[in-house]
Amino acid sequence: MTKNEETAGQNAKAPGSEHGAPVPVPPPAGKKRKRRFFLYALVSLVGLGALGMCATAAMIYWASRDLPPYTRIADYRLPVVTSVYARDNSVLGYLYDEKRFLTSLEDMPEHLRRAFVAAEDGEFYNHIGINPMAIGRAALNNIRSGKITGGGSTITQQIVKRLLVGGEKSYIRKIREAILAIQVEKYLSKNEILTIYLNEIYLGSGAHGVEAAARTYFAKHTKDLTLAEAAVLATLPQAPSTNNPYANPIATKGRQRYVLEQMLRHGWITQAEFDEAYAQPLVYAAMEDPSWKLGAWYLEEVRRELLQMFSEANVREKNIPIEMYGKDAVYMAGLHVYTAMDPVHQAAGEKSLRASLLETAKRQGWHGPIETVEADKVTAYLEKHPFDPAELDNAGWAKALVTEVKTDGAQVRLGAYSGFISVATMSWARTPNIKQAPDGVNMRDATKILNVGDVVWVSAVGAKGDANPVGAPFKEPDAKGKGGVPAYDPAAVKKDAPIPLCLEELPVAEGAFVSMETATGDVVALVGGYEYSQRNQYNRATQARRQPGSSFKPIVYSAALDHGFTAGSMLLDSPYVTAPDPTMKTWRPGNYDGTFMGPMILRTALAKSRNLCTVQIAQRMGMEPIVEHAKTMGVEGDIPPELAVSLGAHEVTPLNMVSVYSAFADGGKRSVPRLITRVTDTWGQDLVVMEPQKIQTLSEQNAFIMATLLKEVVNAGTAYKARALGIPLGGKTGTSNEERDTWFMGFSPHLVTGVYTGYDKVQSLGRLETGGRTALPAFIYYHRIIDHLYPPDDFVQPSGIVWASVDAKTGKLAGKNSDQSFYLPFMQGTAPSVRSDQSSVVESGEDLLRQIN
Repeated sequence: MTKNEETAGQNAKAPGSEHGAPVPVPPPAGKKRKRRFFLYALVSLVGLGALGMCATAAMIYWASRDLPPYTRIADYRLPVVTSVYARDNSVLGYLYDEKRFLTSLEDMPEHLRRAFVAAEDGEFYNHIGINPMAIGRAALNNIRSGKITGGGSTITQQIVKRLLVGGEKSYIRKIREAILAIQVEKYLSKNEILTIYLNEIYLGSGAHGVEAAARTYFAKHTKDLTLAEAAVLATLPQAPSTNNPYANPIATKGRQRYVLEQMLRHGWITQAEFDEAYAQPLVYAAMEDPSWKLGAWYLEEVRRELLQMFSEANVREKNIPIEMYGKDAVYMAGLHVYTAMDPVHQAAGEKSLRASLLETAKRQGWHGPIETVEADKVTAYLEKHPFDPAELDNAGWAKALVTEVKTDGAQVRLGAYSGFISVATMSWARTPNIKQAPDGVNMRDATKILNVGDVVWVSAVGAKGDANPVGAPFKEPDAKGKGGVPAYDPAAVKKDAPIPLCLEELPVAEGAFVSMETATGDVVALVGGYEYSQRNQYNRATQARRQPGSSFKPIVYSAALDHGFTAGSMLLDSPYVTAPDPTMKTWRPGNYDGTFMGPMILRTALAKSRNLCTVQIAQRMGMEPIVEHAKTMGVEGDIPPELAVSLGAHEVTPLNMVSVYSAFADGGKRSVPRLITRVTDTWGQDLVVMEPQKIQTLSEQNAFIMATLLKEVVNAGTAYKARALGIPLGGKTGTSNEERDTWFMGFSPHLVTGVYTGYDKVQSLGRLETGGRTALPAFIYYHRIIDHLYPPDDFVQPSGIVWASVDAKTGKLAGKNSDQSFYLPFMQGTAPSVRSDQSSVVESGEDLLRQIN
């Protein structure tokens, strides 16, 4: 078309126009289409936006249904460690499912709080619970990756996730989390939220919360953390196992720098503080956990008591203000448990029992090596078991492999080191024989004891310390420079020079030890065996019920004092045979030494532990009063009214016997054993207070006379070795039939102590292994350590007691012709009134026998 034609076309009238008025020209088709497209697009966008908003609203509505109450987060009880304390407030141990110690925000340094905020949620103090910018970034990352990789969670969202909605990876969960986070921010302050977070977060190596982490990685409490250390802890929340500084300290340093840079960027530290913190050397070390070390048996018994104390039935009955029961309460409630355990007593008890058990083991003989290594496996064994000379320091033991044996001793290897065990240190290592007493045995040929390939326990000659009893400890030479044993020095040990060693052996027999203060019933020491371990948790002090043998006799004699007997009553030590029923086996009791001593006074019968005199008392009284008296004194269990019970044929625990004997020591008042003194909640509010309990089970006069008679057991009877302690002590040895169980029960006015020795599977300890030989030594060793803690008081005499010098042969008042007499206490009105030289009539054994019949 030409330009003129175009002009003409523009001036032409539109069809149907009568006056030639201009007619609008429609726009070109292309522009019309564009306009329509934009209109449709706008409508579509608006529609999609509306649909999106509806969908989002619907999703939010659907996600918000059945939300857990956000207020629950303030009431949530984090699992917290239960701490158990000794009497001096040192930590005895911890009980927990999750290792977490609650700490308040005020006890955390500000740089610790800032470090976590900088690392996890820099806008924490500004947002409303969610951070839209962070969520947007996370959404883009999720779209790019095609899966949910991260959620841009704030600190508030993190605690909501952990405590309220769980960790499922889904958009619905994220919406629920965001809704609840906003609600929580309205309900709790920022500091409250941060306190929950820092106590709840898992930080690797079993540490939950910052206090546990500070102890785990830096052996510190949170209040003592430096800026550099706080920054390290702040690197852990996202990947506590991967980021563990013990496993990857170099990478930890790089992550620490990132946290410090974030703190610098926010203006929370200065450049100088940054430089100083980054330059600080990082020393990783865990705070020592005292659990299951000193006092492990005590801690185990406390744990058992706590489970009973916080059983649902007991909590409801006693109205204990706690919302958890049983195991949950003990392992999760963050209790503070205060006990009566005294670390000095406990250490002394453990050391003394171990020494006594090892002495018993060496009297019993050599039970053989730990294992035997074949010749072709020796090299592999030594490589697998390296040795450090320091292992033998502080009376330590180590395993050694025998490589050569001659008459005079054995060559051994300890890793890359060598040693020599002289036969002189093996003199005890006879073949076990329960029918043969160990006295006089002296092994002189090492080839009859050890073989090549044997793995045995050894200690160093000249070892110092008290970790274990050792065969040849360090000993100072005498005034002439002779008889000494040079001290072992691990620093002086050379690989090309053999170490002088002693052969050692762990005991096969076991034992128990309990010591309790009479004034309060506080159990200051409790030991349930030679060594506490995962394989040996049976607490013989509280769980082993064994026959106490003659240590039961004082209960019989105490009953006798209330039924007409006195310290001077005449008894007959003579054979006795009875068959209570024609269908029953004849019972023929005897004395331990197999002899009969004839007539004697009650004082001597008890001091010498004459069985037949005790049976005579029981036969004359009848067993029913004795059983009733035993129950009154606190003896546990169903006691049969049989004559054999008078000689200790009733099973008891060491702890129970200690409680029973406390009445003799404290004017007739029996103390109820107290291990736990007080339990508080996490914040120190009392939940349970265990006041001392004392029960008057004997008259003061009965208790005093018995204490005096039991002092005679120490002064001139079966416990004479304890006389060397030089303080007023009463006590009684006990040995059951065939030396299966042996006991010593001893007491002062301040302390009652019981020692038991025997096999878990009942069998004989061996000939001559009596209570005076196996159990009494532990009592003596213990008292040598702790006696300085108490004044050397004697037992207080009550009113109603009179004294008289009694003839040992007749029980009458001593006269000028008395060969032996004893000054004895009597209840008023019961003392003898006739002198031995004023009467020509002396009761014979035959006269006394008639009394029995």
